[in-house]
Amino acid sequence: MNNTIEIPTKPKRKFVSEYLVIDSWEKIESLFEDLVNRAINNTSDLEKWMLNRSELAAVLEEDMAWRYIKMNIDTTDKELGDRFHFWIKEISPKMAPYSHKLNLKLVESSFLNDLDSEKYRIYLRSVKKSIEIYREDNIPLFTEMETKQQEYGTISAKMSIEVDGKKLTMQKAAQLLKDPNREKREEVYHKISERRLEDRDKLDTLYDELISLRQKIAQNSGFKNYRDYMFSALGRFDYTATDCYSFHDAIQQEIVPIVTSFEKERKEKLGLENYKIWDTGVDVDGKSPLKPFDGGDILTDKSIECFEKLRPYFGECLSTMKEMKYLDLESKDGKAPGGFMYPLYEIGVPFIYMNAVGSQRDVVTMVHEGGHAVHSFLSRDLEMTEFKSTPSEVAELASMSMELLSMEHWDVFYDNEEELKRAKQEQLEKALEGLPWIAAIDKFQHWIYTTEHTAEQRREQWLEISSELGNKVIDWNGQEDSLANQWQRQLHLYEVPFYYIEYGMAQLGAIAMWREFILKGEEALDNYMEALKLGYTKSIGEIYETAGIKFDFSAAYVKELADFIKKELSKIN
Repeated sequence: MNNTIEIPTKPKRKFVSEYLVIDSWEKIESLFEDLVNRAINNTSDLEKWMLNRSELAAVLEEDMAWRYIKMNIDTTDKELGDRFHFWIKEISPKMAPYSHKLNLKLVESSFLNDLDSEKYRIYLRSVKKSIEIYREDNIPLFTEMETKQQEYGTISAKMSIEVDGKKLTMQKAAQLLKDPNREKREEVYHKISERRLEDRDKLDTLYDELISLRQKIAQNSGFKNYRDYMFSALGRFDYTATDCYSFHDAIQQEIVPIVTSFEKERKEKLGLENYKIWDTGVDVDGKSPLKPFDGGDILTDKSIECFEKLRPYFGECLSTMKEMKYLDLESKDGKAPGGFMYPLYEIGVPFIYMNAVGSQRDVVTMVHEGGHAVHSFLSRDLEMTEFKSTPSEVAELASMSMELLSMEHWDVFYDNEEELKRAKQEQLEKALEGLPWIAAIDKFQHWIYTTEHTAEQRREQWLEISSELGNKVIDWNGQEDSLANQWQRQLHLYEVPFYYIEYGMAQLGAIAMWREFILKGEEALDNYMEALKLGYTKSIGEIYETAGIKFDFSAAYVKELADFIKKELSKIN
């Protein structure tokens, strides 16, 4: 541990009381009233008002963040769940009308045009879009939707199976799908699948309810469907729904054939006539699953070492989080599934949450979330909270680039050269293998919200999309129900709708970023950091350009990047 690290402290508040405890709406209502009623007599007043509003946003978002983090760490603790749901039911709905009033006050200010137009360009276009789609009738619907979304995590956290007399979380059980013993893999897969199918109808009903709520929100705001509403709500100024369809087509045309070739090679090496879903994760040479670490503490320390070798600043970010105990990494009973980095805008130090079980996938998750964390540190000194909240296409560029950049120093996880090669090969293959799944989930969502359908029709549509973008080598005979139900594993469909294609766009950007690193070394890392420092003060295209890459998902560009990955794979092999 680097003893010279300075632990960040929250900046001194200028508007919100340092002693504020948010246990009722009344504790914060006066702050909103102050902002709504305050006289603004000149440009300086306006900028001070904007900074006060930004400070309040940081305080409130951080308070809500801790409630969310703690609830996920232990879904069995009713008090933690109640604290989060108090925020969703009592605070968020009352904040929404004030946010709208403050947005109107800002854009209607006679001093607006005196502000630095370039500095506030991106922020103001988002404010204007928020005004455009705001409807007071949607406030209770948002509350209901946010409460329902959390049911997915609760349902999923209760899922477990028993193997050899031991109760295992679904994450830990999934590790056994890499066991060299095929009979064991099949046994475990069936148990996982059967357990998921037990909750199929429950999750179908939940999804139906969420779809209905979301469509109503969209219609209230004057949109034909929730897909079109979300393009506005997510601030997708830089591409359209038609561009997403082009992305789907480019992936089907350029990536699916490559992934199919990977799977055919695996099937041949395994010598299997019927290549099943439980054969997709095992090592083709019969080797045991990679075991890069044992326990969350070792994962933390090795990740710090890896990041320090890549660039000392990156290591300092993780070391700071370790010192502050802003990491919760290991899978355990009652912990909600998934992994995330949660920004904490007031302190400026993020929190990383995941469900590590000692796998190579966990290493990738850690460096991915570590990339998000570095991004959070690099943008922490931006003047306004809103400048730090980047669109996902940029946020995921930070994290997915780090997955590839950090490979340079994965020897900290593997002292065996062959295991290191296996890890790198798996990572590069997955960089391409993940793209069809991303395209499939996004294409599925477009259909979900633009087509009236039943739960059964939804499964049929998923099967159709899978036939276009899914694995074409697997023999699904006998596992048809599992295939039709595959989409229910994707948390984003339930909790963060339409936030998924960004991973695909950012994956292309990450491959380009890694190519720059191979060609230019430290200069590429400099560009990467400069891009992340921008936060959301520039457009997506401008941020990518600062990083030295293109925001592009044309078939030609997809092919160019895929060819590069294939070339790098040939060097490992």
